Amino acid sequence: MSTIYWFFWMPLRALARAFFGYRVIGKEKLVEEGGVLIASNHESYFDPPLIGFAYDRAVFYLARKTLFRGPAAWLYPRLNAVPVNQEEPDMSSLKRIIKTLRSGERVVVFPEGARTPDGELQPAAAGVGLIAAKSRAIIQPVRIFGARECLPRGSSRVRFHPITLVIGDPIELTPAELKARGRDEYQAISDRIMAEIAKLKLTS
Repeated sequence: MSTIYWFFWMPLRALARAFFGYRVIGKEKLVEEGGVLIASNHESYFDPPLIGFAYDRAVFYLARKTLFRGPAAWLYPRLNAVPVNQEEPDMSSLKRIIKTLRSGERVVVFPEGARTPDGELQPAAAGVGLIAAKSRAIIQPVRIFGARECLPRGSSRVRFHPITLVIGDPIELTPAELKARGRDEYQAISDRIMAEIAKLKLTS
């Protein structure tokens, strides 16, 4: 695993704790072994590292293909970023994500596909259900609270606000879901995952 990942991970997690009171609720529920599809709501650009900070093992992230330019083309892969094309179907990216999960790694996905514009949870995209069914990975629902208040969509100004990551119980797909075919069946899996994320609440 790239030492660059940990070079950034350690000081950034310390900063998140110091400036945003970053904490994790339900850490005992984290699945650390084997392939894990980490499914989260999407509030801010801060979300990917905030999720990664909860894990003691490295996680992989999805990033827009257009970001892999210049120095970022060298840096992003070393931060475990997987390029995806959001403009049109990209089977090569999907295959890479599924392969990463099957190899026993942890991959962060945002079923909503984009950051929430108003703080409310958005509908899930079918692609997450496809990844879940094809990879056969355990699904770890998590929910971020407070990241939008720190850096909302459309803003470049960082505000200081407590951030909490709530961990949900792992989800295992049923035999029927593992055999899912077609957009409607994949969508049903995505909707189930999003419903589990919605159940997670901020507690003291």
